[in-house]
Amino acid sequence: MIFITNVDFKKKEDIEEIEEVKEYFERIYTILNQEIRDKLEKLEISEQKKKSIIKELAFLSQKKQIKYLGELYRIYQRIVDEL
Repeated sequence: MIFITNVDFKKKEDIEEIEEVKEYFERIYTILNQEIRDKLEKLEISEQKKKSIIKELAFLSQKKQIKYLGELYRIYQRIVDEL
């Protein structure tokens, strides 16, 4: 376990530039089950937005992950239908 102390982060993004933090969030993707990863890959959104979603999903139970993605799909489909 790594503890970061005495560091002045001016922005939230600063902490994400620390190599250990980057590695952690890259590994989070592997804790999502295949169904969740497949659904996430099908969304036609930027990789940056996908990473943001992954960070949110990583801290949810699998049941809540499925519900979260279901809501995203419904919103996404509504937007696509309106175009």
